[in-house]
Amino acid sequence: MVVRLLLLCAAAATTVAAFSPSPRLSRPATSLNIFDKFMAQFGGGGGGGGGFGAAPVPGESCTGEKIAVVGSTGYIGKAVVRESVRRGYPTSAVMRDVSKKGISEEEKFKGAELKEFDVTDREACLNGGLFEPGSVDVVVSCLASRTGSKKDSYAIDYQATLNVAEAAKAAGARRFILLSAYCVKSAERNDPYALQFQYAKMELEGKLRELSGGADGGGKFDHVAVRPTAFFKSVSGQLEVVNGGSPFVYFDLGGGRNARGNPISEPDLAAALIDQVADDSHKNAVWNLGGPDEGFSMSEQGAMIHDVLKKEGEPKLLAVPIGIFDVIIDGLQWVATTFKSEKFEDAAEFGRIGKYYAVEDMLTTDPDEKY
Repeated sequence: MVVRLLLLCAAAATTVAAFSPSPRLSRPATSLNIFDKFMAQFGGGGGGGGGFGAAPVPGESCTGEKIAVVGSTGYIGKAVVRESVRRGYPTSAVMRDVSKKGISEEEKFKGAELKEFDVTDREACLNGGLFEPGSVDVVVSCLASRTGSKKDSYAIDYQATLNVAEAAKAAGARRFILLSAYCVKSAERNDPYALQFQYAKMELEGKLRELSGGADGGGKFDHVAVRPTAFFKSVSGQLEVVNGGSPFVYFDLGGGRNARGNPISEPDLAAALIDQVADDSHKNAVWNLGGPDEGFSMSEQGAMIHDVLKKEGEPKLLAVPIGIFDVIIDGLQWVATTFKSEKFEDAAEFGRIGKYYAVEDMLTTDPDEKY
């Protein structure tokens, strides 16, 4: 029984880490070769070439404008910096601590100017400390909270990101490109299971519409909100576990059903974000975005990992009843409410995040929402 409970807890933790929309998690260095082989199964990959042209070319267009990437040390942020530099854009990478070990030598930052700044300092942002007038044309924000808790989400996904957007507009930038999340739709529908970070991102998108002069625009400042289904690490998170001989863990929704998704690869998402510098088709709008595939269920993804790793026999798959989340969440919430504990309130929210990504399909079906 103890072993079983440990497996269930591990499964929950795996799901939260795998499907979390935060770009701060990066793939294990020891998995690179396996990861790249697995990514090829999904058709992921970066664009090639570069150049200028009147008509935007996905993966290639470059207007030559000055680009700033905020949240540049995260999983997607680093890829965006690399893609921006590759296209030929003068690029600055904004981060909290430039002196952090290995940052200045990291391959993904080569060719970019590193700028140290605390974007949670609203006064400094609005007083010209972040961007000097005329220093930036387009800002790409990859900021995301580390935990998804209410406090963290509203501090980073909402307030810090708003600080950056307002500073960008004040400095004369013409566009703000936001890395949002596909699941924000749950907050828009006010689903009973909508999460705190989804509401924070939704409210931030509303502020961007205000800064852009409303849905129809009309001002010199506009925005694009890109909502990816899931990052590719959501599929690759269990590579090391399966490679070590353990089963692939997924959650059984009943009747053999489990969540489906078409995650987008790191280089493809970075390319799509940088495309928005030259592309006006999503101006002052939301762009839901997934990978090129029709989508795979979690159990299908487990089988794919088995094949990529060239494991013998049938895939080892462990289906965990989804009801385990309700037991955990209800227990944590009871403690949080009874003892007015912020710590347990956050823990209950983490459980809700895990359940959300275990039951919700992260899937785009419109061809215009695939990259």
